[in-house]
Amino acid sequence: MLLDRLLFRKHLEKDEQIVMIVHKHWLIGLQFLFWPSASFLLSWYLLYTAPFRAIFLLVSLWSIGSLIWWLRNFLDYYLDAWIISNHGIIDLEWHGWFHRQASRILYSDVQGVSYEIQGFAGTVLRYGIVTIEKISTGTTISLSHAARPRVIQGIIMRNMEAYIHGKHLTDAKHVQELLATYVAEQVQLEKLRSGKP
Repeated sequence: MLLDRLLFRKHLEKDEQIVMIVHKHWLIGLQFLFWPSASFLLSWYLLYTAPFRAIFLLVSLWSIGSLIWWLRNFLDYYLDAWIISNHGIIDLEWHGWFHRQASRILYSDVQGVSYEIQGFAGTVLRYGIVTIEKISTGTTISLSHAARPRVIQGIIMRNMEAYIHGKHLTDAKHVQELLATYVAEQVQLEKLRSGKP
């Protein structure tokens, strides 16, 4: 989705590409937006039932407050996400207008990925908790109410395998270049010792 790419691209490195952006299940988003939406509609219902100038001013302020509340709750839902890239996972958390947090886990630091689906609603609506455990610290990061957690786990595992395989090939190529340079230097030294040009 274009909006996802625009909002989340700034968290990537230059050669990094977004594979998937994971949000909480859309029903959780509706739950976040229910009360601000109800407040906004109630304010306009009040104006409809009592169309007076003083009520209009009150409804205007109430509507603006409800819209700001709605926008804040939407951003809280939408910007709490995981960016799955070709290098790792970026865990984004939006705590308010002026407080954001991001942490990155490279695939080389991932010890394991698991998911858990609990309860009737989670089973029927296919949402659950996806957890990633880090090798270096043993800590975990989790995203609750993630839609299709099994699919997310599979995507992370496939990208992790591709990343590690690519890293091993890069490392092997680097070792090969170092060995070729060392052998060439040794051949040059041997030629100098024997006096051959």
